[in-house]
Order: sequence, then C-alpha cells, then structure tokens
Amino acid sequence: MTEHKLDWSVKTPFIQRRTVVADDQDAFGHVTNVRYIDWAMEIAWAHTNALGLSFADYERLGVGCVVWRHEFDYLAAARAGDDLAIATWISKNDNRIRLTRAFEMRLVSNGKVLFRGQTTFVAIDMKTGKPTRMPREFIEAYQPAQ
Repeated sequence: MTEHKLDWSVKTPFIQRRTVVADDQDAFGHVTNVRYIDWAMEIAWAHTNALGLSFADYERLGVGCVVWRHEFDYLAAARAGDDLAIATWISKNDNRIRLTRAFEMRLVSNGKVLFRGQTTFVAIDMKTGKPTRMPREFIEAYQPAQ
C-alpha cells in the first residue's frame, strides 16, 4: 500500500505509527472510541519522554500534569488492518498551570483524518493533588509547536 503524504496542522508533530488489530474494534466492527483515547494518552507520554521529561522527573520535581479536559471529534472509522499515523504536539501553554496538547489520527493510505482533538492538562502538586505552578523544566519542555 502506498503511503500518502500527510499534511499535519503543524510543521513538526511528534508521530507514531500503529496498525489496527481486531482487539481494537467494538461490536460495530470499527475501532472503539476508548481505544483512540488510549492511543492519545500513550503518544502523549511518548512525546513527553522525547521532550526530556519522564515520570521519574515528575516525581523528582513533585509536580505532574493530569487531564483536566478532553475535547475529541471522531470523524471516520478505522478497522482492523488499517495503518494509522498518530500525531501530537503542544498547542498552548500558559506557563503557569495549564497546557493543551493536540492530537490527529490519519489513515496512512490516503491521509484521511479519523480523529482530532485536544486535551488540556493541569500541573498539580503530586503530594496534595492541588493545582500548582509549572516548574521551569515544564515551561522549557512544553513549548507550543509552530
């Protein structure tokens, strides 16, 4: 199958590839909505690690980022055997408490967008669970993409 040129919403998103398997499908025969969320959170962590932050860094700093809000649009179905390109990038960061990460999932074969959305994260104190200011390391690592 020929790979389609994928035109993302930003110049340099963080991208992973995935092939849909039968276990990703629901009773309707397409990828279940929660699997898209799982994939979004998996690539978010992979991107965070690629930016130089690990969970161990979160623990060392005593600050972590947790989901505050998801906004997702399911635009088309994926089925077993489909090759997907999953992309993420930081779209906003107030450099205080909140940052927003964008996601897109596309069919590699034709570039069709299947899923698009964003998640807003809040920095929290890992001992109290209360919102707190981002440490310098977060501000530096979580810069919005161009």
